[in-house]
Amino acid sequence: MDEKLTQFRKLIKEQSWSILQEKLLSLDNPSIVFLIEHSREFDSAVLFRFLPREKAKDVFQELSPIKQGEIISDLANNAKKVADLMNDMDPDDRTAFFEELPGQVAQRFMQMLSPENRSIAIQLLGYPEDSIGRLMTPKYVAVKSFFTVEETLQHVRKFGRDAETLDVIYVVDYEWKLIDDILIRDVLISGSDVRIENLIGEKCLSLSAYDDQEKAIRIFKDYNRTALPVIDTGGTLLGIVTIDDIFDVAEEEETEDFHKFGAVEDAKINPLHASVSFLYKKRIVWLMALVFVNIFSGAAISRFEHLIESVVALVFFLPLLIDSAGNAGSQSATLIIRALAVGDVQRRDWVRLLGKEFVVALVLGVSMAAGVSLVASWRSPDIVPVVALTMVLAVVVGSMVGMLLPFVFTRFKLDPATASAPLITSIADISGVLIYFSIAKWYLGL
Repeated sequence: MDEKLTQFRKLIKEQSWSILQEKLLSLDNPSIVFLIEHSREFDSAVLFRFLPREKAKDVFQELSPIKQGEIISDLANNAKKVADLMNDMDPDDRTAFFEELPGQVAQRFMQMLSPENRSIAIQLLGYPEDSIGRLMTPKYVAVKSFFTVEETLQHVRKFGRDAETLDVIYVVDYEWKLIDDILIRDVLISGSDVRIENLIGEKCLSLSAYDDQEKAIRIFKDYNRTALPVIDTGGTLLGIVTIDDIFDVAEEEETEDFHKFGAVEDAKINPLHASVSFLYKKRIVWLMALVFVNIFSGAAISRFEHLIESVVALVFFLPLLIDSAGNAGSQSATLIIRALAVGDVQRRDWVRLLGKEFVVALVLGVSMAAGVSLVASWRSPDIVPVVALTMVLAVVVGSMVGMLLPFVFTRFKLDPATASAPLITSIADISGVLIYFSIAKWYLGL
């Protein structure tokens, strides 16, 4: 793909427009998205302008918000093209785009929409942020329960062209309340005179427009669905959510948790486009806070200056021991945060997990103590018991901290991913120093 980037960059530089268009249109949409995403702003705009309207719509919806903004800025003087682009977008993708814009800019683009699309956009943007209502699309096919299979297929042929998916057909009553959803496969293999009411199951799985998006992720995963209907409090069918939108949300959630776990404040950082000052501001707060936390490590070490002077070999094993505790804690926290995020573990499960984690940490600590004892027996045989015992206790303490912090954050209604690796490591450092030198002082009698 890097070769293609170089090739298109050269074609733009040489202004070989006919060759560029021919080669560009021979690519599939994912390849075009990659090219535009990884090209410079001017090159991205040139590439996008050569796309026909339908392809431009599909490609634009897959671009990142930053790249979408660059494209719109380039089209600023072409109001018709911007209006066509806004109106052609799928409602859920258009909502996601508007969410990334400043309020005044979003309002300006809203005025470019057709009355129908403007009404849909206002409705979707009226739901709470991170709710299912922001993700749903009104592009679906619904039929009445008294329809026959033949009537249903005629209805699909007439209205299905613009539907987000035709895998599922939705059954509603006269007041548009959801009755059930049925697979198109079941319709196709049934006789033409069979009524839809005879294909209806006992239970219909649906989402509320006000449900959190994370709930949808769990339901899609648990029930292996490609689309789910969205209803209001009265059971009226409002729209549907499809698996591709859920994938996007799940990816954003994982990225957010990953950044928070690494103590990066803003989960939507794109380091390729962000300025140095922006990246600095987003990282300095946590790092400065942890500087002061680590002062306690220094204070702990200073309490044992006499011990260190007497047995200098203790210093050699200090980084190894406290790093092992921090690594064990980070491992434990990663497992718990993921389990909490996907719903495998609930807050009430912490007591059961505490005992299990203690046993696992103890076995890990003993295994690592055996390894560090071999090193210590070669370098400083006289402190082998100190190093071995410290390794066991430090790994156990680090693992306990890593497991418990996410539950503590959840208890106070904070994101468990905020129990980040640097914080766990800092706590493990302090406890590791105290454990190590306290055991050494006791064992050596100094």
